[in-house]
Amino acid sequence: MFRYLRLTSVLIALIIVAGSPVRAVAGDQRNHKKLDRALAAAVDRNETGPQRVIIRTRPGAQAALKRALEAHGDTIRADHPELDAFTADVQGIDLQALANDPSVESISLDAPVEAHGAAKKDAYNALRDTLGISSTPYSGAGIVVALIDSGIEPSPDFSNRIKAFYDFTQGGIQTTAYDDYGHGTHVAGLIGSMGNLSYWYQYRGVAWGVKFVGLKVLDADGRGYTSQVIQAIDFAVTNKTTLGIDIINLSLGHPIFESAATDPLVRAVERATDAGIVVVASAGNFGQTLRGGNGTGYAGVTSPGNARSAITVGAEKTFDTAVRSDDVVADYSSRGPTWYDGYAKPDLVAPGDRLVSDASINSTIYKKYPNLTITGNSNYLKLSGTSMAAGVTTGVVALVMEANREANGRTRDRLSPNAIKAILQFTAIPLRDARGVPYDNLTEGAGGLNADGATQLASAISLKAAPGDSWLMSPVIPSTRIGGEVLTWAQNIVWGENIVWGDSIYENQSAWAQNIVWGENIVWGDNIVWGENIVWADNIVWGDNIVWGDGLVGTLDGQNIVWSMNIVSGTNIVWGDLSDDNIVWGDNIILANIR
Repeated sequence: MFRYLRLTSVLIALIIVAGSPVRAVAGDQRNHKKLDRALAAAVDRNETGPQRVIIRTRPGAQAALKRALEAHGDTIRADHPELDAFTADVQGIDLQALANDPSVESISLDAPVEAHGAAKKDAYNALRDTLGISSTPYSGAGIVVALIDSGIEPSPDFSNRIKAFYDFTQGGIQTTAYDDYGHGTHVAGLIGSMGNLSYWYQYRGVAWGVKFVGLKVLDADGRGYTSQVIQAIDFAVTNKTTLGIDIINLSLGHPIFESAATDPLVRAVERATDAGIVVVASAGNFGQTLRGGNGTGYAGVTSPGNARSAITVGAEKTFDTAVRSDDVVADYSSRGPTWYDGYAKPDLVAPGDRLVSDASINSTIYKKYPNLTITGNSNYLKLSGTSMAAGVTTGVVALVMEANREANGRTRDRLSPNAIKAILQFTAIPLRDARGVPYDNLTEGAGGLNADGATQLASAISLKAAPGDSWLMSPVIPSTRIGGEVLTWAQNIVWGENIVWGDSIYENQSAWAQNIVWGENIVWGDNIVWGENIVWADNIVWGDNIVWGDGLVGTLDGQNIVWSMNIVSGTNIVWGDLSDDNIVWGDNIILANIR
């Protein structure tokens, strides 16, 4: 017992004499494994004030440690003999020394609790609730996300989880992570912030266990070039195995200037998915007509959201509530079809409006828009857009991957990008507008992102099933309870220009194979019921200005598109025709310098 007393006293004395913050302790002396996440964050932030903590010790060491703390001026509040633990008020500057003491097993924050009947919600708590992941066992652990954006600002929220950082605005050099614009940090926070900088992790990201590879392609003004994005994508593909990259997040884009078949950015995305990387892309913020008025605009999806293999995401407004019945598609969220090719996009929508996430304190966004910071916590700010929706979706993809890997014994086999997209669409929740009218597939894709349903389905899928056989290891109920509501899944997949209904996802279909491009013609199983086509052949009156099939949507004489049961006229097409006067270059187009 005297040995524990002497060791603890020496450690505490060292801190007192040095008079320096804990950060000065040598790296090999840091022992965050004994600290809970809140306290580890406090140490990383150099907080020196009092902390109310629960200290668990080795058997027989409790009394000596308590005496040492009392001699140091700390207060012992309570004993927990059954746990070999006690509660004490200690100084934050002493936490690391206590964690380094071999007599200490763990140190936890004595966290405040409140009655659940009067729980207070903020925007980001409601986001996690509306995704159905408040109590999920998954964190995205073991998944690596390549964030191709303006960078990532290191902080305790991303502590030790930025595996590598390369700056393609400076030729692809490897450097210390940073973010001078602020957009990438916010997206990264939605994907996987620990929430350490917030009270009781209230701003924790969707998949807070993921690791990041930062690939900077946007400068301090949020601008860059397609070539830099392509370089970053190619880097991710080349280094997929070395860095363990599973997902690429692309919360950026430019207007579509050519067919997807020749678009170099789209081709880069297709190469990434061919390599087995899931690519999540934002649909764009062009859901309204640009030529006057505030009407809904179609064909506003940007590149690379027109890549068939990408999971293209529009933005959903959740109104900061857990329930899904009040959710609507954001008016700014880009609708399909894609320009030129007429692909059905977006694939789904996800929360993307007024979301709270990490701020890069010295960035352009932070300095230019101080009103967006969160009152009482300047480490976070609130942004809206399909960029945010893509980040949320990337986080959910990480959870889906982890759920399936855990269910399959962490085998080397993986769900293909096609299978993951199908899971997200099949479990999506169909939405209605403010009038109660269901959205068309060009507005919502398959519906709103359902993280709880997607992880449940993924955890039931066996990777050992032969093609054509059922691959469910356990029964799946196609509904999810969120916010007290039972919500039925969409149970359909938007495959090319067709909606596939039925139990398609319950079998290991050839559509999910790695070598199949999303939307190509395949032979589906007998249980697939082709309920309807997005292009209603029997209802469409084809005019001279409508080009479909082998032709192009968006040629100078093709200003009218007929889609579904509605006629989308030229005045409702976002980009109008292809004359340069009809393309609006503004702050909302991230790669606006490309002409």
